[in-house]
Amino acid sequence: MEEITESHFKPEPAREPLSPVAWRDLREWLALVEDHNLLKHITATVDPDEELGAITFLASRQPQSPALLFENLLGDGSAARILTNMLGASKERYALAVGIDPNLSTLEMISATRSLMVRSIEPVHISKQAAPVNEVVITGDDIDLTRFPVPKFWPGDGGRFIGTGDITLTSSPESGRINVGCYRQMLHGPTQIGLYCSPGKHGLLDREAWWARGEPCEVVAAYGIDPVLFMVAAQAFGAEQSELDVAGGILGRPIELTAAEYVSLPIPAHAEFVIEGVLHAGNVLPEGPLGEFTGYYGRERSPQPVIDVKAIHHRKSPIFTHALMARYPSCEIGAYYAIMRSARILDDLERIGVPGVVAAYCHPAAASGWGMAVVSVQQKYAGHSAQVLALAAQCPAAAYYTKWVIVVDEDVDPTDIGDVLWALSTRCHPSEDIDVLRNTWSTGLDPSQFPPEARPYGSKVLINACKPHRHLKQFPQSTLLRRSTHDKVVARWNELGFDGVPPKLTAFDPG
Repeated sequence: MEEITESHFKPEPAREPLSPVAWRDLREWLALVEDHNLLKHITATVDPDEELGAITFLASRQPQSPALLFENLLGDGSAARILTNMLGASKERYALAVGIDPNLSTLEMISATRSLMVRSIEPVHISKQAAPVNEVVITGDDIDLTRFPVPKFWPGDGGRFIGTGDITLTSSPESGRINVGCYRQMLHGPTQIGLYCSPGKHGLLDREAWWARGEPCEVVAAYGIDPVLFMVAAQAFGAEQSELDVAGGILGRPIELTAAEYVSLPIPAHAEFVIEGVLHAGNVLPEGPLGEFTGYYGRERSPQPVIDVKAIHHRKSPIFTHALMARYPSCEIGAYYAIMRSARILDDLERIGVPGVVAAYCHPAAASGWGMAVVSVQQKYAGHSAQVLALAAQCPAAAYYTKWVIVVDEDVDPTDIGDVLWALSTRCHPSEDIDVLRNTWSTGLDPSQFPPEARPYGSKVLINACKPHRHLKQFPQSTLLRRSTHDKVVARWNELGFDGVPPKLTAFDPG
């Protein structure tokens, strides 16, 4: 049998208290990112109508592309700026956002993320006067969102979208729980914004619950936010768990909120640009389509609820956070989402009580981490790998949209797509090792499902790419290095003329 070392693939999440992150708002985080040469200022005049989207797409075709701060927008008289590719495919910017070492490997970042996300710190309220978001407050007839630069990203977009890199706050009428979601929002006019929520999302459920009581649904939306609030808004949490508590846990300090002018919901005190509004049942306008994270236009133009905007709050020279939705690596849902979703899957499997799970990864190139999940397992009994497959496919963190669920042995690195393809090609017997789940939870943005009305339902392929358990003893031995030879080469790595550190191996020849 091969000698297996699990330590590289399964670092135990630390549970000790962690220090708060060094930054307090988007501007301080951008200064930190700039210190690491991960921010590019674009001072030339740029048209928000398609040109900004084109620049972002072309500049982000490499995973290590910087965040882009556009400082001069054509036709803008508000001195606003637009930030795109805030996180994108950069795991280093993710690390700087959550306060971990940007030099960690992806697997190490997943482990560190699990430690961060077990913490929960409730938000605190500060006075209106102390809230930076209240540098400028606009109400009544002075509200005009068309004064601010709002991009149209793709030629086929149905309009200008003010909400892509945003957060939206709603509340449960039963419990008062505040939900933080990330929902696309199309600008219709000076005081009207279309709001699209996918089926099953908590923002939609909150909206329907208020309407069922015969009451309007209050909404707060922030279009200039720090990266942690953006990240948690795109994750799946329990129906009564507020993302504000999770964000506080990640930051190591509470999110600061302040009172609104019109609605009973609070507003993020350190956001760049915030609107207050209400959704009335039956008040709809045509919305969409929008170029989405799948790399296709998502959701046909259809009537969607409209936010009636009642107040605007913003900082002077506000920074709008806009998320380009595109195919990898140009999608804002990139490295951060792959890391956080992977951590959530591992947490779910641990809570369920599945033994032997070593690591997991949702590859960002698979529809921004939504389309594929790979889990490695140390097989302990008959049917173990099939059990992990089935549970991973339907655990809360992976149930939505994921089409391809793959389980591999513990000597395969789930973050290395080459390793995964090797396991698929040498350990999977397709006629025996592939199953399909039907009528699973999916999204209206999936272009593969027809007719479009069927798209909230999907399917999943479960692929067992582990060595067959019943033939483990007979399975051919992998070609592996002898540990003593490996250690000798590692010790001489720089002497031999190689830069950096040698790759980490987890399996060695048993002789």
